Amino acid sequence: MTDTEEQQHKIDLDAIKLAVQKRDRRYLRPLIEELQPYDLGQIFFQLRGIYRHHFIQLLDPEEIADLLEELEADEQQEVLGNVGADKTSKVLNRMSSDEVADLMGEMDETNVQTLLRGMERDEADKVRALLHYPDDTAGGKMTLEYVSVYDYYTVEETILYLRREAPTAETVYYIYVIDADDRVIGVVSLRELLIAQPETPIPDIMYERIISVPADMDQEEVAKIMERYDFLAIPVVDEEGRLLGIITIDDVVDVLIEEAQEDIAKLSAVGQTEMDVLTHPFSSARRRIPWLILLLCIGMLTASLLGFFQGTIKKVAILATFMPMISGMTGNTGTQSLALVIRGLSTGQLTRDRYFQILRQEGFVGVIIGMVCSLFIFGLVTFWEGDWVLGLIVAGSLQITLILGTLGGTLIPILLHLLKVDPTIASGPLITTINDVIALSIYLGLATTFIEYIQ
Repeated sequence: MTDTEEQQHKIDLDAIKLAVQKRDRRYLRPLIEELQPYDLGQIFFQLRGIYRHHFIQLLDPEEIADLLEELEADEQQEVLGNVGADKTSKVLNRMSSDEVADLMGEMDETNVQTLLRGMERDEADKVRALLHYPDDTAGGKMTLEYVSVYDYYTVEETILYLRREAPTAETVYYIYVIDADDRVIGVVSLRELLIAQPETPIPDIMYERIISVPADMDQEEVAKIMERYDFLAIPVVDEEGRLLGIITIDDVVDVLIEEAQEDIAKLSAVGQTEMDVLTHPFSSARRRIPWLILLLCIGMLTASLLGFFQGTIKKVAILATFMPMISGMTGNTGTQSLALVIRGLSTGQLTRDRYFQILRQEGFVGVIIGMVCSLFIFGLVTFWEGDWVLGLIVAGSLQITLILGTLGGTLIPILLHLLKVDPTIASGPLITTINDVIALSIYLGLATTFIEYIQ
């Protein structure tokens, strides 16, 4: 942000603060009417104390509803705490049913029932229906604000109906066609609807090949399907094919971000809640300790190896100089292969029939990387220490460990996937620790074998 932009932002905020202090709604409206919900949220959280309450009270219920839909769960609770009981019901009635369900999913049952009783009956029933589904399933992510028409409608009738329903619909780009039993039999895009003749029956222009998902499908699988077909929305159906709701692209983006954060948390050997920067110290420590204890036990093997080869290290102290480099390079290559495999498994590109192909590919990659790095380090060590045997030992160890590290980073997540275990638990720290043991075993083993030739 430039100095001019920062100054303009400061002036706007000062003006809004002044309007809030005076509770001057007429003066405040021109200042905020052009702002997006995100901007309203930024203003709210920059205000302090009683001014937050005053600011929220100056907003219309529909503006507060739009604001809440842009916030995280804890931020939503903060805003609602400044709204008031009477106005809260009006706000919830104007929010999308899926957004309200997500909001209530973070509350205790008593508060949920209180809020539902204050809402309009139809809106409350929609939210109750969504609360029935687990949050990480298609049912938990779907919205009930969609447009559907019966198969006996014409284009003109559909357009008239769309005009009436569009203000409350989550999206109008797809109009779903249902039969008398509410089963989905087709879909019409907004473009096809607009270019068709008014008297044309809807079945004549609808697509009959429907891609839908069951209500109990995992949210990550739903995201993969929508990514595969480039849909803006996808219908959710029950076992009989009846339309229950739709999932829109904005919800799928949230799912992809959520799943990516979860995978990163596992790869980093920390809990999912620690993707938030600020968390309770005891909670953070409790999630890290089991991983660290496991890594500590594996790391004891490294200490045992150093003790076992203590005589070799004492005779040729220069060997200790290259130990961090060899173990570090092995861990790096393993982590790179691990990231590649995890991405392939999560996107569906790496299927069972390609497991051998990826192993062969990464094996060749390990050989190539090993050859280049080992030749480089051989010349460097020989020039630096003037001992070609030492250079050969370091280079040979690096060659072998880079190949094994690459294969290890590829094979471990595949094996876990075959065992029906989430492969992301094959975290970077685990791969690195295991590769440390392998790298030092090979390095010190070769050094012990050829120690009499080292100058």
